[in-house]
Amino acid sequence: MKFVIAPDSFKESLTALQACEAIERGVRSVFPDADIIKVPMADGGEGTVQSLVDATGGRIENVQVTGPLGNPVSAFYGVLGNGTTAIIEMAAASGIGLVPASERNPLKTTSRGTGELIVHAMNKGVQSIMLGLGGSATNDGGVGMAEALGFRFLRHDGSEIDAGGGSLGEIASIDSSQADERLAKMTFVAACDVDNPLVGERGASAVFGPQKGATAEMIKQLDANLTHLAAIIRNDIGKSVADMAGAGAAGGLGAGVVAFLNAELKRGVDIVIEATGLAESMRGADFVITGEGRIDSQTAFGKTPIGVAKIARGLHIPVIALAGSLGTGSEIVHEHGIDMLFTIVPGVCTLDEALRDAAVNMERTARNVAALLSLANMSRI
Repeated sequence: MKFVIAPDSFKESLTALQACEAIERGVRSVFPDADIIKVPMADGGEGTVQSLVDATGGRIENVQVTGPLGNPVSAFYGVLGNGTTAIIEMAAASGIGLVPASERNPLKTTSRGTGELIVHAMNKGVQSIMLGLGGSATNDGGVGMAEALGFRFLRHDGSEIDAGGGSLGEIASIDSSQADERLAKMTFVAACDVDNPLVGERGASAVFGPQKGATAEMIKQLDANLTHLAAIIRNDIGKSVADMAGAGAAGGLGAGVVAFLNAELKRGVDIVIEATGLAESMRGADFVITGEGRIDSQTAFGKTPIGVAKIARGLHIPVIALAGSLGTGSEIVHEHGIDMLFTIVPGVCTLDEALRDAAVNMERTARNVAALLSLANMSRI
């Protein structure tokens, strides 16, 4: 028997690798000689760096960078096992979790730290960078990131603008003459699982601004400023980003990475699947086991289990999904290639108990699933 184990992390309880290991223990208690391949997965959000580092035998780099409020923060990124590819979660440097709720103000917050992570990775000799765009505290269209890479955003008098989304309306021109020359030789791909444009009713400011501390008046100003930035980008860089699907991700960083890094926007789970070589690992497998902390109707919209199931379905391999909890509409995943769906929680318990016992519950559920497969196999003999 060959099993491919490819779950996402279980938030606040198990990394994707720990989930793999617990599932493996359960399966091996029934199939001790099984060929088991573990592929820690993610969908481009929180935990993606750790999953890809674990999946490829890479390493974590810890770096001090400029935080969203301009103060130093401790951040990190990953270098994959090939030594030439870095994976950066922008939230590690510019995330909303780095800003106390009482201090959230997208007029002031900057994505500069994300650019500093990119510089650090290039200094380590990487040739390509994957960027996760979720969880930002910023609404600056990636201008802060670009400034860290040598771009200059100038007022009419030649002075540089201040940090934050509130200053974008002052930009008269973009000076690219001092941009890091290495950017031209780099390949960038960004994990972007939203299709929001940069501006308008579905844009970065209107949809995501309130959670970053934006008032109704701020939203109007931020949206006008991003509209202005898009016009300057079109004039000075030649890229049209205002209405681009995904441009509104991470406070407009989706637009910024396209404009300043020439990045490609892709679904996060697709990036991870490609980086881990998941499809090749699945060849010849009898079963694929995936999962995440909660499976519900939203899982069908680009989450890890569906991405994994899509690959398995193309190879005609049955898929089993394990979840910490099953929410409303979870049955929809059966329409997307998941054949069996199980929750690992054995009964009524508190959230703290579920998180604490996740590894034990995962192992036991995997053991029971494997026993069921064994009985089914015996009945055919």
